[in-house]
Amino acid sequence: MVVLIPLFPILGFLILGLGFRTIPKKWTAFIGPGMILLSFVLSVIIFLNIRHSVVSLPINLFPWIHIGPLNIPFAFLIDPLSSLMMLIVTGVGFIIHVYSVGYMKEDPGFNRFFAFMNLFVFSMLLLVMGANYPIMFIGWEGVGLCSYLLIGFWFKNQEFNNAAKKAFIMNRIGDLGFLMGMFLIFTTFHSLNFLDVFEQAKGMTSGDSNLVAITLLLFIGAVGKSAQIPLFTWLPDAMAGPTPVSALIHAATMVTAGVYMVARSNILYVLSPATMAIMGLTGLATALFAASIAIFQNDIKKILAYSTISQLGYMFVGLSMGAFSGAMFHLTTHAFFKALLFLAAGSVIHALGGEQDIRKMGGLKNAMPKTFWTFLIATAAIAGIPPLSGFFSKDEILAKTFEFSSGIWFIALIGSLMTAFYMFRMLYLTFFKDFRGTEEQKHHIHESPAVMVIPLILLALLSVFGGFINIPSVFGGNTGLSNFLAPVFAGSNAVMEHETPLSHGTEWLLMGVTLAGVLAMVFWTYHRYITRQHGLSPDDARRSLPVRLISHKYYVDELYRAIVVKPILWLSQMLHEIVELRIIDRFMNGLGTMVVWTGNTIRYVQTGNVGFYMFIMILGIMLILFFNILI
Repeated sequence: MVVLIPLFPILGFLILGLGFRTIPKKWTAFIGPGMILLSFVLSVIIFLNIRHSVVSLPINLFPWIHIGPLNIPFAFLIDPLSSLMMLIVTGVGFIIHVYSVGYMKEDPGFNRFFAFMNLFVFSMLLLVMGANYPIMFIGWEGVGLCSYLLIGFWFKNQEFNNAAKKAFIMNRIGDLGFLMGMFLIFTTFHSLNFLDVFEQAKGMTSGDSNLVAITLLLFIGAVGKSAQIPLFTWLPDAMAGPTPVSALIHAATMVTAGVYMVARSNILYVLSPATMAIMGLTGLATALFAASIAIFQNDIKKILAYSTISQLGYMFVGLSMGAFSGAMFHLTTHAFFKALLFLAAGSVIHALGGEQDIRKMGGLKNAMPKTFWTFLIATAAIAGIPPLSGFFSKDEILAKTFEFSSGIWFIALIGSLMTAFYMFRMLYLTFFKDFRGTEEQKHHIHESPAVMVIPLILLALLSVFGGFINIPSVFGGNTGLSNFLAPVFAGSNAVMEHETPLSHGTEWLLMGVTLAGVLAMVFWTYHRYITRQHGLSPDDARRSLPVRLISHKYYVDELYRAIVVKPILWLSQMLHEIVELRIIDRFMNGLGTMVVWTGNTIRYVQTGNVGFYMFIMILGIMLILFFNILI
């Protein structure tokens, strides 16, 4: 069964990829989602088996690379962590595939789209199921390739192609760090298999320089894949792809690969306190930085993109505190409500004929009631309003930060309040008051078809009830997900110095403060954007220098263009004009000219006169004899 889980998606890719010109759309509508459904069913069976019996099950399929001391089998590791990720990838992936049937039905590249989507799910499954770093790296690079193919899916638009290239190149920067980290892992442990490496690492001292270097290099890979500072600018541009792509790749699964990789390598990180500190600072800075940018964005998909970057920052903050189960819990709930937000946004964009500017929306609550209610549930979930899933997962991370430092908790709380502000701003401007678009758009507003609405309802149910899988003890729960994942993080928990757990009274107080702040933001946002109707003018977000700075995303893209892109382009141009044209080309052309001149000169020796040839032959014999006598 384990082998079949990634086999079905790759089979779907081969069928649809080879027959994309001939297979009817109605067949594709069953083959594409159907293959993912089969993988999901098997993932559920594996999950149920693991929960009741085997804790960790390595499965060697066949010998792969064996060169001297390097022995890498093609193997899968099935344990609670990989099982959880398999459920997320296949479950959320199947829902998004079903939604895509309705969203992409008029697109001429329908078959090609589902082929790429199946390939993505296959790559993501390899990433989370691999029993060693090379298998994980294959999946890591595979999702990068699929990201490039799907972001630039509408390749006739050059801007979309540029966005795809940007994502591909910036991910390669992180991937180089991952690759170098693997080299150093093999040098240090003489193995790349997870179980071997982690077992040896337990005997090493905390702060070992090799472990610090390994974890820093792996974290560089996570920074690129999970869009953290400074490698985050590719993710907002990646919204150029179809909306289901944004939901699957850039919200639910691919960008969380970095979080999964750090969680998988947990023992290496807890033995590297310096890396943990760097990771925490990076995550916290990213969470606040991206949240502040989202406040002044007007493109509905880019708001969600910066929201994703911010939430990933929270996950890395949780990881840096040793709250590996909490980070994975937030990863799980985030997959539910962020996929729902993207798909609901896609429903709105679909109804408005491609419009993405929230200032040109409004009044959609009554025209699209199902989309509105699901969007509201997802917005409340990400804002952390109880009893929705985001409340439980975000509260666990905030509680852990308070255990570590009240200052860090306060900064994280500010980011959480900013999340509530920009998410409800988007909700109010999209669905409330009067419609602000064109009359033609208003005439065509309609609720999405059932094939798109049913996935929204399913994700809404997960967003409502998903938090109950890990109810904390303060609510009388048994933290089921944390207990399920405990065997994976047992070694790290034994190494870490644990802070004194918070009392229930403190937890209630922290939750009360957070909830009061979130509700205050909800009402203030309503007053600002509904009662007073701020933010509707195109020039409204450019009143002051700080607002102008934030609304232009701190000019980070312009800065990168100035200090990285333009110098490289200038150097390339100089190398082309000076080294290639003036040196290499002239040298090679000179060789060719010399050969032609030599040939033209020597050809005069060929006179056609037999007597002359006899003279030359005799002269040659005499010279040979003369030189032989001298020697």
